Amino acid sequence: MQDFGGAFSLAFSLVLSADPSLLEIILLSLRVSLSAVLLACMIGLPLGTLIAMARFRGRSVALVVLNSLMGLPPVVVGLLIYLLLSNAGPLGWLQLLYTPAAMIVAQTVLIFPIIAALSREVVEQLHTEYAEQFRSLSVPTRQAAAALLWDARYSLLTVALAGFGRAVAEVGAVIIVGGNIDHLTRVMTTAIALETSKGDLGLALALGIVLLSISLSVNAAVMALRLTSARFAYA
Repeated sequence: MQDFGGAFSLAFSLVLSADPSLLEIILLSLRVSLSAVLLACMIGLPLGTLIAMARFRGRSVALVVLNSLMGLPPVVVGLLIYLLLSNAGPLGWLQLLYTPAAMIVAQTVLIFPIIAALSREVVEQLHTEYAEQFRSLSVPTRQAAAALLWDARYSLLTVALAGFGRAVAEVGAVIIVGGNIDHLTRVMTTAIALETSKGDLGLALALGIVLLSISLSVNAAVMALRLTSARFAYA
């Protein structure tokens, strides 16, 4: 077990020197999380827009289910994906278990309900405002949806950043389906857990510093986008 002073000194040294092992873990984390956000947006934005604009029987139930899925326990998601991708599972033939692809799938399942639910709220507010105008101009549904998504682009970027913040900080699901394999599936959160348990606080703290920096950057970007959105709204 390292003393705290030595651990912090080593942590800052690793960060400032751009240690190759540290960079490898960080880059894999970013690749996995950004891929998951992209996939989640491809699923969540159309779904959120559909629920926002459509009026159908069972819509209230769909909203309750969607909002409930935002609180999915990560370890449960990891277990379900593990069962699907294991050799005995229906998707075992893909041989994705303990690969970055499995981690991307797990993170996508975790964050797509967040993106779908938040985008639904954003688009529904705009749709309520513009619905009468769309009807009077006989705007096709697809064109109206595209217009709403474009008008809400800053708010939707905020939604995507919220999803990224959730994904990059995830540990439970990715460690189950990824296995925390060195040089293959070890990301920042799983590496922090492993190195802390080993007593290697230097690397754990270095990764923690990077993770906190990313979190602060995401929150700063969200605030900047909100200010930009508000400025354009009142322009």
